[in-house]
Amino acid sequence: MTTATLDTTTGTVRRAVVHIDDLDIVGIMHNARYALVLERAMSEFWSEHGYGFQDGVPSSPDMIAAVREFTITYHAPVRGTGPILVQFWLDSMGETSAVYGFRFLSEDGATVFADGRRVMVKMDRSGRPAPWTAQGREIAGSLLR
Repeated sequence: MTTATLDTTTGTVRRAVVHIDDLDIVGIMHNARYALVLERAMSEFWSEHGYGFQDGVPSSPDMIAAVREFTITYHAPVRGTGPILVQFWLDSMGETSAVYGFRFLSEDGATVFADGRRVMVKMDRSGRPAPWTAQGREIAGSLLR
């Protein structure tokens, strides 16, 4: 098990809830659900800044992005349902890509369940890499480590 001290000055920390359908047959959070829970936490952050989808239409060109890489290391299982913390930040932001770091923590922030990185690529409507907007870069600046 990995222990931590929660540093709230890095990125943002979101409270997430592990539901019964997030668990596998032995009662721990299923490995595939970590990506989903992270996506929800990140969507919450961007939604607070006006980024989202309405009737299938993105509110910003920055919403058209794809995951290029997702890596995760599991340190301790999330055992059961209830609240956990998801912390994420930006390690770097290039012209068309963004490298996020993340951690899943116990509600008190003392136990690291998992950590990793997620690389996003901003795309145009045809699927080719495209630059982030100035507004997106400004908002993302609050997440830079």
